[in-house]
Amino acid sequence: MTHRVTLVAAARTSPRLAERFDDDRPLDHAGWHEVQLVAHTLVPLGAAELRYCSPTPRSRATGDALGYAPMAQPALRDCDMGRWRGMTLTEVAAREPIAVDAWLADPGSAPHGGESLLGFIGRIGGWLDTRPACDGFIVAVAEPAVIRAALVYALNVPPTAYWNIDVRPLSTITLAGSPGRWSLSLESGIR
Repeated sequence: MTHRVTLVAAARTSPRLAERFDDDRPLDHAGWHEVQLVAHTLVPLGAAELRYCSPTPRSRATGDALGYAPMAQPALRDCDMGRWRGMTLTEVAAREPIAVDAWLADPGSAPHGGESLLGFIGRIGGWLDTRPACDGFIVAVAEPAVIRAALVYALNVPPTAYWNIDVRPLSTITLAGSPGRWSLSLESGIR
């Protein structure tokens, strides 16, 4: 059976340069405003047979604001960044420049003591591959990092491609396929 999984990027919690690893902050005022601006285009996704979200406050709040009433999925949590949790990339680079270079260059490394990029991509791919069969489609509100990992897994591209994918708040992508055989599905607005 072919699954259709639409991933919706959670609304933002802070300006892009102030984003922190494993950020558990709720939506900020700008994030709520952005949800209100685009809700009319995303609310129809609430008709999905199955509705999920990352367990972060901003993913849950985004899903709830869109009327999805999503079920939090621990497997959709952001990458475990170990001792770097709560810090910005700029802060970490100032403290541990060699470790940051190693982390960016080697997808199997985890100098922060958390999860490697390879492990993270594999975990998200495992979640995709174990979705239950349903007659309709699936929607999941997730952190941008989770969506990047899902795309790398689905397209079977080198893990380093993860760094070249930009996922904006409240953007959507749809993956279609079955366990181990996924593709990116670009849809027109014409039905």
